Amino acid sequence: MKFRKKPVVIEATQWFKMGDHPAVIRDPVTVDRHCGVETLEGFMRASPGDWIITGVKGEHYPCKPDIFEQTYEAVE
Repeated sequence: MKFRKKPVVIEATQWFKMGDHPAVIRDPVTVDRHCGVETLEGFMRASPGDWIITGVKGEHYPCKPDIFEQTYEAVE
């Protein structure tokens, strides 16, 4: 079987440095202090240039720029 993702309008902000998005924090557990987002699945690292997406339940998660470009397009 094949499935198509339902069309959903999302909010997203491209992240470059601390302070660009309130959901991006320093990892509270590891010593290396990577930046990332607490998601429904746990802490996910974010790198400069990643998009921070707000999901349908208000959750946040990072998305690499190449995947974002292949998956989403701007709407008015």
